[in-house]
Amino acid sequence: QVQLVESGGGLVQTGGSLRLSCAASGDSFIAYAMAWFRQAPGKEREFVAGIDWSGRTTYYSDSVRGRFTISRENAKNTGYLEMDSLKPEDEAIYYCAADARGVTLTSRYEYWGQGTQVTVSS
Repeated sequence: QVQLVESGGGLVQTGGSLRLSCAASGDSFIAYAMAWFRQAPGKEREFVAGIDWSGRTTYYSDSVRGRFTISRENAKNTGYLEMDSLKPEDEAIYYCAADARGVTLTSRYEYWGQGTQVTVSS
């Protein structure tokens, strides 16, 4: 099992940047693919970005590609989501997720963090 804790959320102005972190503990982090999802009020949780265990392969939703960057440091058991050029529509609770089966764009990840709020002021 792996436990995930997100941090780094907060309030930012439109066009600003934030860096989210996802700290993993428990099982070996390197065994898991990792992803970020988000959920805005009244909307379904949606895939944002994913990264394979090695960090060499990444995936992005069309809405964030070119603005967000997912990465990981296995030696630190930590994943990241660098968010640039933030827009009001990026405002949501952001969750990190992990699964040993690899990256998927669906929400079938086995492990989830508690989420961190990102608020974008216009």
